[in-house]
Amino acid sequence: MLNEKIKQLLNDQVNKEMYSAYLYLDFSGFFASKSLSGFAAWYRKQASEEMEHAFKIYDYIHANGEAVELLAINKPNVSLTDEMQVLKEGLKHEQYVTSLIHNIYKVAMEEKDYRTMQFMDWFIKEQCEEEENAEELIGKYERFGKDTASLYELNKELGKRD
Repeated sequence: MLNEKIKQLLNDQVNKEMYSAYLYLDFSGFFASKSLSGFAAWYRKQASEEMEHAFKIYDYIHANGEAVELLAINKPNVSLTDEMQVLKEGLKHEQYVTSLIHNIYKVAMEEKDYRTMQFMDWFIKEQCEEEENAEELIGKYERFGKDTASLYELNKELGKRD
């Protein structure tokens, strides 16, 4: 069984991960509307990964004898204006998710819930990767986004994401 505080934080995180998927689907749609199908595919894959994260936490809660309370998923509340703004919103969101993951770990440490701390290690590493990817995408767009031929190549590269 999980400590009540940790169970609630993990349950909330399931919802936050699903919101992340919604947000990235919104980003995908934005890029699709700009005929940047590679960027759209990249963010659609990102949305899929966020759902995987939600399921990972969902399964962990159940594996510890607890029920998950599914909450309403909020509509993304970001006004998408241009490509760079979307990319920066992606980084900002990943930094927010990192803060949530760190808080769960902190509470698990305070509660001496070593199992949850070990479980959250994966998410801490994952968030480091997520922030690096978002920063790299911003850097590439800054470098190549204004040149149409380079933007075309970057779009093709992003469309090949596994």
